[in-house]
Amino acid sequence: MAADYRTPDRLLPAAAEEPAVPPGPPPKPVLSAPAVPAATHDGLRFWQYMLAGSVAGVVEHTAMFPVDTLKTHMQAGAPPCRPALSLGAALRNAVAGEGGALALYRGLPAMALGAGPAHAIYFSVYEFAKSALTDRLGPNNPAAHAASGVLATVASDAVFTPMDTVKQRLQLTSSPYTGVGHCIRTVLRDEGPAAFFVSYRTTVVMNAPYTSVHFATYEAAKRMLGDMAADEESLAVHATAGAAAGALAAAVTTPLDVVKTQLQCQGVCGCERFSSSSIGDVFRTIIKRDGYSGLMRGWKPRMLFHAPAAAICWSTYEASKSFFERFNEERRK
Repeated sequence: MAADYRTPDRLLPAAAEEPAVPPGPPPKPVLSAPAVPAATHDGLRFWQYMLAGSVAGVVEHTAMFPVDTLKTHMQAGAPPCRPALSLGAALRNAVAGEGGALALYRGLPAMALGAGPAHAIYFSVYEFAKSALTDRLGPNNPAAHAASGVLATVASDAVFTPMDTVKQRLQLTSSPYTGVGHCIRTVLRDEGPAAFFVSYRTTVVMNAPYTSVHFATYEAAKRMLGDMAADEESLAVHATAGAAAGALAAAVTTPLDVVKTQLQCQGVCGCERFSSSSIGDVFRTIIKRDGYSGLMRGWKPRMLFHAPAAAICWSTYEASKSFFERFNEERRK
């Protein structure tokens, strides 16, 4: 008897009741929906990076300006501050003169004129350099983050240094300048345009390691905190990572910041004038005059400035980028 290859009705009862379906083309495979990527900030336009960075810079420096003023008083080496290395003494000296507590905000307009454009360049160069280097070195590469930060520093410091010089001269107690315009005109007349860039080399030498440490620490801390947080792009993650990065980078680079401040304030309010703008010569002069402790002047207010300042800056910057992301999405609809 020939073998019966038909499926027994007792095994597939439903099949016996349903009519046979004529053969047809095989069904098309169903493609699963693509996974929704995590929130990123790719695709922003150049001007949007610049505007986000500008807003972040102005907010950061405005919020922390009084602490920056105290740091300048402690580092400049002017006679009122030379014997007083404590933060409390610097605060008393700063508010004892004309203007009282408002003296802590002297030079604020100069800061705004410099910080806005400088941070616009800083963050836009950083974003594009990081994107280009990430394509070559791979994602989450500390070397790419550090190199991008250094490139951003060299570009932004060229814009910020002149206004930073004006700002610090205005911050000093009994400053002879009545405002930003008066300071610029006086410096141009008495010292020439080069005086605005006398500390540029020192600033770059200081900010290159500062930025390398800052960005590498920030990106590493953000990844670590992102693993523990529900949302790795939350403002709390950016703020905490920024604070850690700012504090560490500030502590490491304080000696170079002292050199920069003394170069920018030389000859004003009794500050010593240096015969050379060489970083090595200024280092030796400070050590001879104040000892090695003189190189760490203002490290407390510098850390007190940079930890919250970096937290404010990064959270403001990321919030601004998120705003532009939503703006771009609305325009594409």
